[in-house]
Amino acid sequence: MTSSVPQGSVVGPEPFNIFISDTDSRIKCTFSKLADETKLGGVADMPEGWDAIQRDQHKLERWVCVNLMKFNKAKCRVLPLGWGDSWYWYRLGDGVTVSSPAEKDLGVLVDEELHVSQQCALVAQKANHILGCIKSSMASRLREVILPLYSALMRPHLESCVQLWSPQHMKDMELLEWVQMRATKMFRGLEHLSYEERLIELGLLSLEKRRLWGDIIRSFQHLKRASEKDEDRHFSRACCNRTRGIVFKLRGLSSAALSLVGGW
Repeated sequence: MTSSVPQGSVVGPEPFNIFISDTDSRIKCTFSKLADETKLGGVADMPEGWDAIQRDQHKLERWVCVNLMKFNKAKCRVLPLGWGDSWYWYRLGDGVTVSSPAEKDLGVLVDEELHVSQQCALVAQKANHILGCIKSSMASRLREVILPLYSALMRPHLESCVQLWSPQHMKDMELLEWVQMRATKMFRGLEHLSYEERLIELGLLSLEKRRLWGDIIRSFQHLKRASEKDEDRHFSRACCNRTRGIVFKLRGLSSAALSLVGGW
């Protein structure tokens, strides 16, 4: 095998990881690899930061040439986070990497201002499409039939990676809640009830309460050190007495970064 790895084979992932294991050996900026997605990021608020990212791109291009591979430049994008960097042109090989206002990162749509409205609209569209398929393919409207389908097919789309894109604006929250509201109207015998009453009858929580429930559980795990993962780089305990009676208080760690999303 002179280059590449057969795709779809049982042992394919392991040789692929071995093959690309030295991709970041000389990279100075933040570098992430996941399957066929490669991300290069760094702080780009000064010319030195731009130059550092560009040098690492040249290193990646040299690695690709040595290993008889190539980037799919049609899938490579520059996503500036913040402001002041959109005019800088990054080069990958002989071409210029196109700047994009929003890109999908592992299924989550991220824009240059880290707003989640586009992601919420995309999720609601997918869930509504699945709801339409359920309505057209299932003649029964019994609780025993529809509720498992909703829990298995629709709700995972409404909550996938929601810790990252949890909506903060009321219009986005209402858009997602409206999808579940439509789903609860499918159940026979509950059409005359209000949305809150339908949730009680079905033993469901609103999506907003489910997100809050998940946040509380995660915060409790962090504060009580129940989680084995290293989260100190994300949150730390606030060292102040102004907690208004709350024993624990979290303080977020701010950072600035620029992400280059690409594919092989």
